[in-house]
Amino acid sequence: MKEYGSNVQKLADYLVSIYDRDKRTLQAHILVELMRQIHPNMRDGQDYSQKLWDDLYIMTDFKLDVDSPFPPPAPEAVGKKPMQVPYPQQHFRYKQYGKSMLLLVEKAIACEDKEEKLAFISYLVRQMRTFYAVWNRDNPDDNVVFEQLEEISKGRLREELNYLRQNGLIDSNPRDRGTNVERYQRNLQNQQRQNRNNNNGGNNNSNNKRNNNNNSNSGNSNNNRRDRDRDRFKKRRR
Repeated sequence: MKEYGSNVQKLADYLVSIYDRDKRTLQAHILVELMRQIHPNMRDGQDYSQKLWDDLYIMTDFKLDVDSPFPPPAPEAVGKKPMQVPYPQQHFRYKQYGKSMLLLVEKAIACEDKEEKLAFISYLVRQMRTFYAVWNRDNPDDNVVFEQLEEISKGRLREELNYLRQNGLIDSNPRDRGTNVERYQRNLQNQQRQNRNNNNGGNNNSNNKRNNNNNSNSGNSNNNRRDRDRDRFKKRRR
């Protein structure tokens, strides 16, 4: 193997010729440690240690018989090409919207509530506007987005799209009332409001402490001034 050099290959060939098994095992561990030092930038993990022993077995043509911490690899696995991972092939014309858009369109088609369905489609139109602007660096025409969405849905959203063309898109935020989204938004707003109140309370407490310290310091200075005046009066009487 070229990554270790010819000298390591010669040492590996010499290991096979050693008759004593204990000595051969000892020399094999030493050689593996030498192979590790040739590539010090590699991580010292179990996988890398197993790779070193596998490389040693490969360099000896699987003729090495030693007590290694890992079993020797199968000769059939050497040079075998990995299995090809099938790539999902989908004939999607508008790839700028991504596969997730297809899933969202299917959910919109399966939606039974009419108002919720119109809100869902309005949300899809807004998302497609955003993706279209990123892809083309230009603001798309609404008719173009509607036509593309109708083509993606294969005409199953034609009635709702015609309604939205005539009456405009629906704001989906008011229709989230009572749902998990709206509850999450309310909880987030309450938490932010509580944090602001806590910060204001902490600032007020710090201001009160600062004022108390100032008052105590001023009181101490007044007491010191009275003591000095009293001492001066006593000295004058003497």
